[in-house]
Amino acid sequence: MSINTFGHLFRVTTWGESHGEAIGATIDGCPPGIEIYQKDLQHYLDKRRPGQSKYTTQRREEDLVEILSGIFENKTTGTPIQLLIKNTDQRSKDYSEIENTFRPGHADITYWQKYGIRDYRGGGRSSARETASRVAAGGVARAVLSQLIPDIRIRAYLTQIGPDKIDRSNFDWQEIGENDFWSPDKKAAERWAEYLDEIRKSHNSAGAVIEVQASKVPAGLGAPIYGKLDMDIASAMMSINAVKGVEIGEGMQAAELTGSENADEIFIGDDGSPEYTSNHAGGILGGISTGQDIVARFAVKPTSSILSARKSITKTGQATEVVTKGRHDPCVGIRAVPVAEAMMACVLLDHFLVNRGQIGDAGGKIG
Repeated sequence: MSINTFGHLFRVTTWGESHGEAIGATIDGCPPGIEIYQKDLQHYLDKRRPGQSKYTTQRREEDLVEILSGIFENKTTGTPIQLLIKNTDQRSKDYSEIENTFRPGHADITYWQKYGIRDYRGGGRSSARETASRVAAGGVARAVLSQLIPDIRIRAYLTQIGPDKIDRSNFDWQEIGENDFWSPDKKAAERWAEYLDEIRKSHNSAGAVIEVQASKVPAGLGAPIYGKLDMDIASAMMSINAVKGVEIGEGMQAAELTGSENADEIFIGDDGSPEYTSNHAGGILGGISTGQDIVARFAVKPTSSILSARKSITKTGQATEVVTKGRHDPCVGIRAVPVAEAMMACVLLDHFLVNRGQIGDAGGKIG
């Protein structure tokens, strides 16, 4: 398999399979002298860890990350950082019946068509188990960002499960960590709980929409044309398992606006810096950050790992029906929230390092 690495200067390579001995990440390009502790990474892995509510898979993984290299006396050395997360609760027997069958809606058939071999245990490399490695790498990125851009803040949350959306007038940042759905709308979280109870009972699953916001991002990150910040953010979010669409700022709704409505008007604020009357652009213009909040959102499909029978075929082309046994999330979007934050952190740090290397302090001044 190729292309397991992303990033320009802050480069992350992930490895491992869902039911293998371990998964992990190799990070190259991390600046030296950054203070990092294992607990800094574990904090974010604990947010993603499975089995924390009845609305996520009951697979019990501790997701304890080990730092094998690149950090000495709790400071980065500038050499590759190797992160290891052991798999401890695999139950491969649940997948023995699909060894020769392709699950509809999964990557089983495309992996077989591409490679001619498939690790059917939990989906192998195509499993979202891989995203734990990204969250660990994102923990490193956030530790670096906190020391290079101290005010930066990255937060993700669910805005929709199935057809039910949050009411933006009920948006409360404090509420996000108080419910099982990372929802900023308490009432929506209560409705989602009832909805997913019915979905689970009917042996089905639901999709979701996740929004991720980065605040206090300096202006000037990103490059025109082929190194656009929004391009790399979209690519990062699209790489998350089950994601089927990504928007930046107003996204698809921008097509419904007029030019006068969509243009974010500019004025000089009290501190002498540019400010905007709105943020339809999502904090990025021409592929370069404006200094506003960066806002991205993505849609996650309902998982195809369900107990309802679906028609499919075997490797030999015989018709069959598939029921996916095992432990699965009724809505995979819930645990995608910390993954979205991690990917945003990695992309922003990468672009900060690229910009620092090329531009330094040479950017244009206003006022």
